[in-house]
Amino acid sequence: MQSHEPASAQVSPDRPAGRPPARPARILVVDDDPTVAEVVAGYLERAGHVVDRADDGPTALTRAGAHWPDLVVLDLMLPGIDGLEVCRRIRGTGPVPVIMLTARGDEDDRILGLEVGADDYVTKPFSPRELVLRVESVLRRTRPAAAPSPPSAGGLTVDPAARRATKDGVELALTLREFDLLAFFLGCPGQAFTREELMRAVWGWDFGDLSTVTVHVRRLRGKVEDDPARPRLIQTVWGVGYRFDPAGRETD
Repeated sequence: MQSHEPASAQVSPDRPAGRPPARPARILVVDDDPTVAEVVAGYLERAGHVVDRADDGPTALTRAGAHWPDLVVLDLMLPGIDGLEVCRRIRGTGPVPVIMLTARGDEDDRILGLEVGADDYVTKPFSPRELVLRVESVLRRTRPAAAPSPPSAGGLTVDPAARRATKDGVELALTLREFDLLAFFLGCPGQAFTREELMRAVWGWDFGDLSTVTVHVRRLRGKVEDDPARPRLIQTVWGVGYRFDPAGRETD
């Protein structure tokens, strides 16, 4: 089925700038061979991706403008607007990885496809499983890794990048070492540490005055505990050192 979109169709410029890629990936498959498009789309969908399809160049640009893809699988030989021009226009609108498909194995075509911005090149006939693996490989290289969630437990949250800590949503005024100590405790809930281990892990010292650790624990308790005189989060483990209990259970 041929599209009635004009040959001058362009990708819509109103794509949200800096939009983080969704999970699963949205992939635009562009091929005028319905059998190839159906097989490729089926394999990609079974791999967990969301697939849009187009069978010519103008439709591909319209689909990309309506739902900006995380990756495009793009046939080189297309009616209306060829794959090279589609690639140029899409890449001119915003960064998106492109895997080119072609029935021609000529080296000049491969080079030209890469020069206009294709990230990979697959020559027909190809294995759909191999194409899925190439899609996954390109996505790993081009999609930003999801930022890890800030450590959080017992109503406490620390954001290491922002050097910000909160308790029940209220920001805490912590010194540099208090913040580092809290972040360490949140990262190791339920584990008991000696003062020597805390000094090495938080201060980076192999030796020093262990009372430094004691003082910082006391100060940190004063800022995170509901009742610093009866601490429930940062507990003393007699004969050992300290343990962070995110459940805040009262000790004997």
